[in-house]
Amino acid sequence: MEYRQLGRSGVKIAPLCLGTDNFANPTPEDESRAIINRAIDAGINLIDTSNSYAQGESERIIGRALKENGRRQQVLIATKVHYPTGPGPNDRGNGRLHIIQACEDSLRRLQTDHIDLFQLHRPDFEVPIEETLAALTDLVRAGKVRYIGSSTAPAWKVMEAIMVSELRGYVRFVSEQPPYNLLDRRIENELVPMAQAHGLGLLPWSPLAMGILAGRYADAANYPEASRAQLRGGIYAERVTARGIEVGNEFVKLAQEVGISAAQLAVLWVKDQPGVTAPLIGPRTLEQLAHYLPVLEMTLGDDVRAACDALVPPGSAAANFHNSAPWMKMKLPE
Repeated sequence: MEYRQLGRSGVKIAPLCLGTDNFANPTPEDESRAIINRAIDAGINLIDTSNSYAQGESERIIGRALKENGRRQQVLIATKVHYPTGPGPNDRGNGRLHIIQACEDSLRRLQTDHIDLFQLHRPDFEVPIEETLAALTDLVRAGKVRYIGSSTAPAWKVMEAIMVSELRGYVRFVSEQPPYNLLDRRIENELVPMAQAHGLGLLPWSPLAMGILAGRYADAANYPEASRAQLRGGIYAERVTARGIEVGNEFVKLAQEVGISAAQLAVLWVKDQPGVTAPLIGPRTLEQLAHYLPVLEMTLGDDVRAACDALVPPGSAAANFHNSAPWMKMKLPE
């Protein structure tokens, strides 16, 4: 397996990363631990989580698992800060007070002395980027954080952070974690070329489009049992559109012609897109993880890439996976 450089850092990661949003919600701890161990066995060396996943329980599970298996040094732990962790006005956002406290809390839950990649879960338009970067720089200099990044931010906001880091001598982002799949390709318009030009790693989330690209949804009104749209509703349900389901059904047929599953093809498509370092896979079960792992060694052919472009043209979208980002004003028809 060929490892990939993470942005302009000296770090190399596998072409797939393990996402843990399902840990404790709904995946039980014993299976979550088994997923971690199997992923590491397969060569995956970045585990992504957040202090907001299951109210911090995802971090706790990762901490207990790595302490038990003794494999902390084999993996990079990536976690995030931004969303509320308490009722107070400073228990949220990207200000210094919250960032420093959230880092200490995550270190304790993860049972580690450092976070390898500390990411801003969302941009904060109320806090000057200078304050945010200064706080993150202090954490790096204190040895509590190794690298920093962002998630689901507009290209201009990431570029602003890069330029302020260059001007002020602050630690520089090495990565951005955007929503990206065949149903929502809008990052190709600005974020991807910006990342390529300035050496920023891209770690996309939701490559399967919540299973829509695996043909899991029959229509936009009736959600399958135990699907995210059915379990969580809200923004997850909003992402299920009639057009997206139509593309998903055609995508399943394409995967059958290629000779792999639609889930594998969806992950492979993101993995081999220009500018992408490694997509996040978020298995709910150990069986799902085992199904994704062969993609580590697969390559997307030009003919298949062209067929995917015919389904959803570059830079366009058939479903809105930026709907957790208030800055995205463009709305899509349901």
